Amino acid sequence: MSRELLQAAVEGEESDSIYSSNNSSSSVITVVTEHDRGHVTHFELARTIERVNRRFTDLLRIEMGKLGVGDIGPAQVMVLFTIGNGELSVRDLLDKGHYLGSNVSYYLKQLVDLGYIDRVASQRDRRSARISLSQKGHDLCNALRTADDTYHRLLVRDEDESRELDNAYRLLQKLELVWTNATRYGA
Repeated sequence: MSRELLQAAVEGEESDSIYSSNNSSSSVITVVTEHDRGHVTHFELARTIERVNRRFTDLLRIEMGKLGVGDIGPAQVMVLFTIGNGELSVRDLLDKGHYLGSNVSYYLKQLVDLGYIDRVASQRDRRSARISLSQKGHDLCNALRTADDTYHRLLVRDEDESRELDNAYRLLQKLELVWTNATRYGA
């Protein structure tokens, strides 16, 4: 996608759709310019969150391709970012990242085997382990943060847009809390 299409999407140009050509296939980006009269439903929110996540995963895959990283996927990269600069137990990672146990076990084995994370078994309990990013994992995360800065500058160009992004983030956190509490304790 060209920088102009990205900028047009960010600025919310008045057209209903923006067409872009990617190799021989065409992709359509729909820019919503006005909301239906009424309120936004949780279904609409969930669908939008799902689409945004899918687009971000696509973007992450493209950036990984530019870096020559083909041995892991976007889901494993998100595990690396969840681990961050610290050292975690697998249980902490499960809680912090909201992963399913079987998935994260597979991801961790793959990330250890490929050299993205270091795993050290506990001396007290061999079943327990501490994990942290290896130098290779840190290098990948740093390279992807640099790419993220480029997209961030497209979205946030002044203090007002920075506040809007902060508000959107806080609203998503609140939505997560409401939905989590509703699943745990009922509506």
